[in-house]
Amino acid sequence: MQGKVIIFSAPSGSGKSTIINWLMQEHKELNLAFSISCTSRQPRGTEKDGVEYFFVTPEEFRKRIADEEFLEYEEVYADRFYGTLKAQVEKQLAKGENVVLDVDVKGGCNIKKFYGDKALSVFIQPPSIEELRNRLNGRGTDAPEVIEDRIKRAEFELSFAPKFDCVVVNDDLKNAQQKALETIADFLNK
Repeated sequence: MQGKVIIFSAPSGSGKSTIINWLMQEHKELNLAFSISCTSRQPRGTEKDGVEYFFVTPEEFRKRIADEEFLEYEEVYADRFYGTLKAQVEKQLAKGENVVLDVDVKGGCNIKKFYGDKALSVFIQPPSIEELRNRLNGRGTDAPEVIEDRIKRAEFELSFAPKFDCVVVNDDLKNAQQKALETIADFLNK
């Protein structure tokens, strides 16, 4: 049976990764599998081509953009690209996997437009900008100016929430996980 696409987007610090990891580890019945992204950066540590990422040169990445092989992509830094290959997602869907995509808001909207009803787009929203700032400060991993940049980006990203099929407000992690689970289970059972 053909799989379906589940798109997650959220501002940094909203709890998206925590929710996705919980769904994938605790709910095997959903048959969720991450899409393997493509990048022009070099492998780190023990990363292997075709496992964590498909590693290509910046030139190869640009050629694939020109050939319209991506559902979405972004040049994060000069010559540092990340993207989702159509062929990879199609291969996973054909195997019956329900493909999870963790992408930025623009990428999420592009993928939803491409797949239409075969995709569910889920936006994980913090309860407020102030709470998001507290979470980012609480991580203790970013300098104050980095946190302020993330807050500005979050305010922009929040404007995309109405374009998603479902908005899950993560004011209580257990409730947010349950809402995401119920929404995804309903979508997969259609």
